[in-house]
Amino acid sequence: MNSVVQDLFANKPIRKFLKKTRYAWALVLVYPLARYMNPALLPVAIGVSMVGQLIQGWCFGSLVKNWELSIRGPYVLVRNPMYLGRFFLILGFICLLGSLPAVAVYTILYYPYMLFRVKREERRLRRTFGEEFERYCRDVGRFLPSPRRLGNPAVRFFDLTMFLDNNGHWNILLTLVAYVAVYSIHLLL
Repeated sequence: MNSVVQDLFANKPIRKFLKKTRYAWALVLVYPLARYMNPALLPVAIGVSMVGQLIQGWCFGSLVKNWELSIRGPYVLVRNPMYLGRFFLILGFICLLGSLPAVAVYTILYYPYMLFRVKREERRLRRTFGEEFERYCRDVGRFLPSPRRLGNPAVRFFDLTMFLDNNGHWNILLTLVAYVAVYSIHLLL
């Protein structure tokens, strides 16, 4: 199963198609989500998604893409915090269904996607930053944060200009708009 999912994400034409159509897919998924959601779970779902947004927002406020190896903010604790944030962001929407099997399927599908993306990204970072990236990999775990690194002052880094340059504000707004849309459609059904 894992290799099938990884093969799917390794297919460049499929990846390109999914990237170009991701907003259309999101719209297609709004109806079934709205139809089968449990409105009582809305506060929990939004809370889970906002945990993801907090993680991603911290990443957006700490990251200068393609110019430097970011070793500050959440990147002090874990090499790939953005994917962890995205996991929780989407998990919130899945929680609306109130279905543990749906959460399990999502988690099972997300892990190979995340692993494939991270390995591809790490190959690029290795080529770009060489030994600096190798040292970073030795010091910082791929997915699991190291509590011993919490004392590092660089953990507290956040730059509002970086956050805005990386469109973190639009990411948060889009998530909230999606919740309003799902709930509004639910009320109409």
